Amino acid sequence: MNGTAAGVLKIASFVWCALALSALALALVPTDVEAQYIMAALGVGAVWTFSELTSENPADWRRAAVLVISMFISIRYMGWRINNTLSYADPASFIASSLLFSAELYAFVVFAFGIFVNFFPVRRPAVLLRESEGARAPTVDIFVPSYNEGIDILEVTLRCCTEVRYPKGKLNIYLLDDGGTDQKCTDADFTRRSEAIERRKALRALCAEIGCTYLTRARNVHAKAGNINAAMAHSKGDLILILDADHVPAADILERTVPWFIKDDKVFLVQTPHMMVNPDPVDRNLFGAFRRMPAENEMFYLAIQRGLDFWDSSFFCGSAAILRRGHLDMVGGITGTSITEDAETALELHMRGLKSVYVDQPMVGGLAPESFNGFIIQRMRWTQGMTQIMLLKLPGALGKLTWHQALSYINSCIFWLFPPARLIFMLSPCLYLFFGLEIYNASFAQIAAFAFPHVIASQVCNTMLFGKSRWPLVSELYEVIQSCYALLALIQVFRNPRKPQFVVTPKGELLDEDFISPMVKPFYYLIAFLGTSLIFGAWRFNAYPLSRGLTAFVIFWNCINLGLIMAALGALLERRQRRTTPRMPASVDATFEAPDGKHYRCVIDDVSTGGFRATFDTPPGSKLTLGDYGFVQFWVPARRRLQQIRVEIRASFKMGRRMALGCQFASRDSDERTVMYSLMYGDSEAWSQFVGRRTRSMPFFSALGLLVQLSSRPIAQHIRMRIDQFRARFAKIAARPLICPL
Repeated sequence: MNGTAAGVLKIASFVWCALALSALALALVPTDVEAQYIMAALGVGAVWTFSELTSENPADWRRAAVLVISMFISIRYMGWRINNTLSYADPASFIASSLLFSAELYAFVVFAFGIFVNFFPVRRPAVLLRESEGARAPTVDIFVPSYNEGIDILEVTLRCCTEVRYPKGKLNIYLLDDGGTDQKCTDADFTRRSEAIERRKALRALCAEIGCTYLTRARNVHAKAGNINAAMAHSKGDLILILDADHVPAADILERTVPWFIKDDKVFLVQTPHMMVNPDPVDRNLFGAFRRMPAENEMFYLAIQRGLDFWDSSFFCGSAAILRRGHLDMVGGITGTSITEDAETALELHMRGLKSVYVDQPMVGGLAPESFNGFIIQRMRWTQGMTQIMLLKLPGALGKLTWHQALSYINSCIFWLFPPARLIFMLSPCLYLFFGLEIYNASFAQIAAFAFPHVIASQVCNTMLFGKSRWPLVSELYEVIQSCYALLALIQVFRNPRKPQFVVTPKGELLDEDFISPMVKPFYYLIAFLGTSLIFGAWRFNAYPLSRGLTAFVIFWNCINLGLIMAALGALLERRQRRTTPRMPASVDATFEAPDGKHYRCVIDDVSTGGFRATFDTPPGSKLTLGDYGFVQFWVPARRRLQQIRVEIRASFKMGRRMALGCQFASRDSDERTVMYSLMYGDSEAWSQFVGRRTRSMPFFSALGLLVQLSSRPIAQHIRMRIDQFRARFAKIAARPLICPL
C-alpha cells in the first residue's frame, strides 16, 4: 500500500472513530425493554445485511458500518449489565456475579481492541528485487538457531537456504548450534557429553558438505536470544534472516522482502507468515482436516498481523523474519528480558521510532508440535512471555510509542490473559444450577433484549473479520483446551515475572501407538462437574417454574460448555504417527520415463522429502512392477530449470479413473537431495495456493453442528481405550507367577 492510500485510510479510520464515539453516547442512553427490542432488531439486521454485502476491501463503508454498529450493540449490553444486573444478594452470589462480569468485561475489551486493530488491514503490494538492484543490494546473513532438533530436520532447512535466490557473494548461511556448545561438550554426565560431541561433529560435517558456516558458543546463556547475539559477533551481513531450525524457506523469500529495506532506511523488520506443513495435535487428533480447514495460526498471520501493520505495529515472531543489523545494534541485539524475545525486540525498536513491515506471502514452511504435550509447552511459553512484556516492559514503553502502537501492543499482550476468563465462563453456569447463586440478575426477556443481540452481533462481526481464517467456535475450543495449563503459567508469571525460563518446543516427535495424553485429568473433572450440573438444572427447572426461562438459558449455556470440553477430549487422544516427514499437496507437471524408455505425462500431486505420488490420466502402456526404476523430469521453481531424478516404484493403485504411482527417490547424492527439498518447499506460489484452498468460511450453525459431531465421539473412544488399558494391566498381573511362602 502506498503512502497516499495509507493516509486516506487513516483519515477514514479517524472519521469512523469519531462516529463510534458519538454512538457511544447514544449507546449509554437507558431504555425500556420494548424500545431495546426495536433498537436491537434494527442493529442486528443492519449488521447481518451489511456483513453479507461487504467486500474484502478494507475501505468498504459497509464493512466499517458492521464494526461500528456491532460496537454500539455491545456497548449497550455492557451499559445494561453495569446499571441493571449487578446487585448485592448475598456474599456468594456477589462474588460469583462479579467474577462473571469481570470475564465479560475482559471479553468486551478484547472485542473492542480487535475491532480497532483490524479496522483497516493492510495488504502490501508485491515488491520484487530487480536484477538492476543487485549491485546495491545489502548483504544478508541467514541464521538458523538450533538446540535439540534432529540432523534430518536441520538438513532440509539448510539445503533450502542454499537455494534462496540472491545476488552472488552477498549471502551467507550460518547454523547456530546451541546443542553442541563447549558447556555441553564438557558436561559431567558421560551420556550427555558424548551426545553433544557427536552432534557437533555431525553438524560440522553437514555444514561443510552443504556450504554453510557452523557456529557454536561457550555456554548456553539467554537461550535463543543469546545464541543469535553470539553469532552476530561472527558475521557482518547488513540484514539478518532468522529461521527456526524447522522453518524451511522458499527460494524467493529475500527477493520479496529485501526491497522494503532498500525503500526505507527506517524499516527494522520485515516479517512473513509461519506456514505449517503438518497439523497441530488438536487438528490431527480432533478435526483431521488439515487440507480442508484453516490452520489455528492463520487468523493471526492472515488477518491480525495485517491489521497491526496498518498501525505500524506488526511485530517480530521469532522466525521467517528479516531484521536490519544496525537497528539491532541500537538495542544490544535480540533482547532477552522475557521468554518471547521476538515481540520484546520489536517493542524496543518501535519505541525508537523505527518501522516494521508485514509481507503476507507465505514463504516459510515449518513444523507444528506433534504431541499435545509439545503444543501446551509452546502455548505456555507464549502466554508467559507476552505477560512478562506486559508487566516488565509495556508500562515504560507506552510514553515512547505512538498512541496507536500503544493500543496495538496492549491488545497483543492482554489477549494472553484469556485462561481465567475462559474458565469463569465455563464454570459460572454450574454455580447457578448447583447452588442457585444469582450470577446473572436478569429475566429471560431482558437477556433476549440485551444479551442475545450482543452475542449475535459480535459473532457476525468476528465472522466478517476472521471467518475465512478461523471458523466459529474453533477459537473457543482452542482456548478451552489451553486454559487449564495456561492458567498455571499465568499464575507463575504474576507471582514472579522474571522466573519463567525459555523451554524449546519439541519438534519432529514420533508416536508409536495411539494413547490417551497424560494431561487429560482436568478435562475428566470438568466433564463430571458440568455433566452433574445438568441433573441439578433439570431439577431446578421443575422446582422453580417462575424462573424457567433463565434456567433454560443457563442449561443451554452449560451444554455449549460441555460440548466444548467433550470435543476437547478428542485432542487428547494422541494418534499414532510414524511418518518422519510430512506430505504436502502439489501440482507439478512432470514426465515419467519407464524402464523400457517410453515417456508418459503425469502430475506430481503429493510430495514429501522421501518421495511423491504421480497420477496419470492415461495409464502407462509399459508393464510396471513394484521395485522397478524409472526417471521423472519436472520443473523446479527454486532453480528455474528442469531436473531429472531417478525413482523407485513403491506402489501402484487407482484414483478414480486415473492410475497413480507411489515413487521413492532412488538417488541420494547431495545435489539431488537439495532438489527433492526444493520441490517440496521452494515455490512460495504453491504455498499461497495451498493456503488459499483452505481459507474458507463456515456458517455459525454449520460450525455448531460440527461441534456436536466432534463432541459425540471422544467419550466412547476414551472409555474403550481405558477398558483396554485395564484389561492389559489385569492380564499382566494375572500372568505373574504365584510365589507360595515356605
